[in-house]
Amino acid sequence: MSVLVVNNYGQFNHLIHRSIRDLVSARMISNLTPPEEIEADGLILGGGPTLDRAGNCSEYLKRLKIPILGICLGLQVMAETFGGRVEKGSIGGYAEVVVEVLEEDEILKGLPPKVKTWASHADQVVRLPPEFRVLARSEVCEIEAMRHETRPLYGVQWHPEVVHTEGGIRLLENFIEVCRERR
Repeated sequence: MSVLVVNNYGQFNHLIHRSIRDLVSARMISNLTPPEEIEADGLILGGGPTLDRAGNCSEYLKRLKIPILGICLGLQVMAETFGGRVEKGSIGGYAEVVVEVLEEDEILKGLPPKVKTWASHADQVVRLPPEFRVLARSEVCEIEAMRHETRPLYGVQWHPEVVHTEGGIRLLENFIEVCRERR
């Protein structure tokens, strides 16, 4: 079983890769990799500075039929690809954000009702795309986590790979379990 981490030039992409690599076979790839060259059981769209530097991420979301987890910018690309809206947030830079889990779903399974996370809200999803549902919110942002209603597409605004996030490794393990079940 393998999971690929898409490098979107964010400062934590290598940490995402290391965290996943400790759990399952993983490799980091460029976000310019053509979709037809991707062979994996799951894909993680890492964070990055801007939507216009997200390479082929939108194409991965449209064309690949494997589970995909979007982290920070990955969540934002997912929202925009499917008709949501991303705008500048009121809080830039990284900070602790307490997230309220509204629905555990398979990706947030086992997390407590309130989770301390490490996140940046320089940009954030402000309109949920059709066919998605909100899984978590905070006082900073109403859409901290979401998922597609029928496809295995998940997104979180926060960074599960950093030690400052409670239950972050659990979230990554949940994603790997989703990938295993859909092989």
